[in-house]
Amino acid sequence: MPFDGIVVKCIAKELSDTITGGRIDKIYQPERDEIIINMRAKGQNLKLLLCANASYPRIHLTKSTKENPQNPPMFCMILRKHLSGGKISGVEFHDFERIISIHIKSINELGDEASKKLVIEIMGKHSNIILVDDGGKIIDSIKHVDFEMSRLREIMPARPYTFPPSQDKTSPKSLDVSLLFEKAKEQPNSRVSRYLLENIKGFSPLLCKEVCFRAEVDSDTPVSNLSEEELQKLRLSLTDILSKINYSEFTPCIIWDGIRKDSPTDYHSMKITQYQKLDTFISMSAALDSFYMLSDNAKRLNQKKASILKILNNDVTRCHKKISLHQDILRETANRDKFRLYGELVTANIYQIPKNVEKVALVNYYTKDNEYIDIPLNKNLTPQDNAQRYFKKYAKARTASAFSQKQLESTYSELKYLESVLHSLESADSPSDIEEIRLELTDSGYLKSRKKTYKRKDPKSSKPYMYKSTDGFYIYVGKNNIQNDTLTLRLSSSKDIWLHTKDLPGSHVIIKKTKKDMPDRTLLEAALLAAYHSKGKYSSNVEVDYTQVKNVKKPRGAKPGMVIYDNHKTIVVTPDEELVNNLKNNI
Repeated sequence: MPFDGIVVKCIAKELSDTITGGRIDKIYQPERDEIIINMRAKGQNLKLLLCANASYPRIHLTKSTKENPQNPPMFCMILRKHLSGGKISGVEFHDFERIISIHIKSINELGDEASKKLVIEIMGKHSNIILVDDGGKIIDSIKHVDFEMSRLREIMPARPYTFPPSQDKTSPKSLDVSLLFEKAKEQPNSRVSRYLLENIKGFSPLLCKEVCFRAEVDSDTPVSNLSEEELQKLRLSLTDILSKINYSEFTPCIIWDGIRKDSPTDYHSMKITQYQKLDTFISMSAALDSFYMLSDNAKRLNQKKASILKILNNDVTRCHKKISLHQDILRETANRDKFRLYGELVTANIYQIPKNVEKVALVNYYTKDNEYIDIPLNKNLTPQDNAQRYFKKYAKARTASAFSQKQLESTYSELKYLESVLHSLESADSPSDIEEIRLELTDSGYLKSRKKTYKRKDPKSSKPYMYKSTDGFYIYVGKNNIQNDTLTLRLSSSKDIWLHTKDLPGSHVIIKKTKKDMPDRTLLEAALLAAYHSKGKYSSNVEVDYTQVKNVKKPRGAKPGMVIYDNHKTIVVTPDEELVNNLKNNI
């Protein structure tokens, strides 16, 4: 995630406008590398989050709440000692470096006013939160860096605080765009985006690619291959972005790349036009808070799904192996009728067959030309015993074939069910949805009950998705197999319309009938919903079957969500996410 120098400038200005003059109330350290400061500023209660985590370091105002440890860590205690009750006198931004300093005036042990500085360095694995006194010495930090860890810069109590070594780049405030591209001739083999990244302070790879995208230039093009027209477009694109940065014309946004639907993939303070789907926010703090909340929720959901997913994948693998095994048996027993033929021919010619022979040629009376057929024999057995041996082999092969055929049908049915559960699990967007799937699998015997000694407490049932068609008809979509059964078999009337993707795992969809005739447009919209809530969500030309609910039956002993239907018709659609969102907004 590009918490680059441009984002730092945006968040620093925002914090300066928001928390300057505020008074610190409480300080917490919910995580090993995270601080939350509660404060009162400009008539409102605010929470400032500072995080030095190597994977997602950041600073922003937040609305999220985290559980705090009973015993606060040492760094938290030091912050409370020096900063509690303090007044924020300013927020400092350090020339597009990923560093923000919060200046605080507080009362020391002697009752005198003292100035402190809380510095957050947002630098990946080197991120840190450092408390510095008015003399420039470090009071303490959330991460200690001694001489053995870094010979260039120690971050330890009583050491003087110094900024990290500055990069040899030009600040956007003083950048001469024309001169920048003139110097590009000195690095002819450098790619455009890489060249921008190595020469402009505060720029991230995402923003460098955005400059190229706006200029309609491939970001991987070598600088030496750029035409004069492309260079001019790059100058204009970069000048426009630099102007917005220098005048603080920010558009905070989070980015969805269209592949992962459960969480956003990036964020920035500038509008990133190279992606089609953006959510813009009124403040950078709101964007960051939303981004990390969504990412955290997605992470938690994926963790909850992981154990179930592993079991389901193991069961799917088991089904495929079982299918392969029984298909091999069916192939092996496909010619079982020849054993019966051998037995009958040997029996019919039992007195003509000499003893102790390994093969005999007998007339096959079942062919028109009465052809001779060679029949292998066991020379140690009598002709009668050889005939019985062939009859037994035939009977064994017939039994094995019938058993394998039955097992194949059962396994295909089980595989279909497991794939439907997998689809429901992948589509689950809340802990209650996942818990319903867990209970379904527990009742079906795929998962063990978590607590055998206590009565199981069922989760609060979630409700099906509800949409409203353009023509005013209500459309319901099941989230999992239990909901599918309830929706189709209990909550629907016989004349309601039932839809489901053909030969694909998906949700049951119900159109509630009214007194007025149902237009074709409503049927098409419901079919689009059925395709969207199926494994064919990202496919085109998805076949959807539809019929009246009275034609849908559940076989005795069938697993949840498994039904049969007749008198149906099929419609072919391509899922459209925008239309689905519009139908949801109709409610």
